[in-house]
Amino acid sequence: MRESTFGVGAETITVDGVTLLDAGEFVLLQRHGFDQYVRAHEIDHRANVLALRAAGCDRILGLASTGSLRVDWPVGTFVCPDDFYAPHVNDTVHQDARSHTIPGFDAEWRARLLETWMTRATTPIIDGGTYAQTRGPRFETAAEVRALAMVGDVVGMTIAAECILSKEADVAYAAVCVVDNLANGLDADPLTIEQFHAAVTANRTALLADLDTVLPVLAGPA
Repeated sequence: MRESTFGVGAETITVDGVTLLDAGEFVLLQRHGFDQYVRAHEIDHRANVLALRAAGCDRILGLASTGSLRVDWPVGTFVCPDDFYAPHVNDTVHQDARSHTIPGFDAEWRARLLETWMTRATTPIIDGGTYAQTRGPRFETAAEVRALAMVGDVVGMTIAAECILSKEADVAYAAVCVVDNLANGLDADPLTIEQFHAAVTANRTALLADLDTVLPVLAGPA
């Protein structure tokens, strides 16, 4: 097993009160915080996106731990979603009529991400799927999962908000979602927090190895 170089040697910088790691070719933002854990419903997505823009970023790759809403997308599946379901998420950069936008992932940036991933990464990635965002920090009930599965493929607590704000801020946004658990009620065995954390740890190794191969390409000129 080789050691990942993702973020190694990066310099800590602060932009508009947000802590980033400057790795030279790209910057890393840990949405849940570096020194103190920030719960999903407490994340200031607006501040994060605007800090990335102020740092000179013109595109964002969001990485997310998700629950699968489909039994045919097991733990360890990587997904590049092309839509999201989050009618309750109304984060906005603007305080005027400019907030009336049509949200969505950036098609050109997403296509470049997929092409690079499919040609350089080891882990296969699914092209397309709907990300359903819940508020958190708790997991969903089995009944909520059944309802979300009618419109979504994976469920998480962050990606839709980031995507909405990034588009308003004129920063291209695409995401890679890693399935770290089958959503509550889908598996024959009850979901446990211990099971979830074990899967996160196992999937992290593959994700970091893939990022080592794709980030140098994605960070370069188009």
